[in-house]
Amino acid sequence: MPAPMIKLYQFHPSGNCYKVRLLLHQLSIPFETQEVDLTAGEARTAEFKAKNPIAKTPTVELEPGVFLAESNAILWYFAEGTPFIPSDKLERARMLQWMFFEQYSHEPYVAVARAWLTFFGIPPGKERELEERIQKGYVALDVMEGELTKRPFFAGEHYSLADIALYAYTHVAEEGRFDLGRYPAIRAWFERVRAQPRHLRITDSTILKSG
Repeated sequence: MPAPMIKLYQFHPSGNCYKVRLLLHQLSIPFETQEVDLTAGEARTAEFKAKNPIAKTPTVELEPGVFLAESNAILWYFAEGTPFIPSDKLERARMLQWMFFEQYSHEPYVAVARAWLTFFGIPPGKERELEERIQKGYVALDVMEGELTKRPFFAGEHYSLADIALYAYTHVAEEGRFDLGRYPAIRAWFERVRAQPRHLRITDSTILKSG
């Protein structure tokens, strides 16, 4: 009996959802997608909360009734035992360091600014907060730029989950009013990421169902 098709519940423009599509595509893991319209509040329905009580995308259905949430946890689940997770103990810890950085010091600023300016609108009374988030997003980009002047990828010499996690929102940061022209090392890293086998763009809608 064939294994059940993995189903990714996603909001397609989301960088967190893009991370999962990119990794699955690069691993040649078949999957299908189910759109969840966050602008219409579909993640807050009782039906979706039964799949993920946190009411967020991405959520993957690994087999009927078995769900996993949080983008970086999903990345780890699928990448374990593959070259996307370094075998060296220190490099693996550095990979996790940058994945934690992405969710704590990068995504809340770069991703939220992009979401407000491009998809959802600035919440009433949040104009000053938007400017503060942009300022903190620049702090994160400055840290990334400094790191990428020292090494080609975030966990060392090789592409890893840390690069997938950070690339997702950084390469579209201009949609959040960030000037990426200030960051030559980040832009060079973009090219290295795009050169990886089976790279998938965030805008690509055709998902290959097999390797």
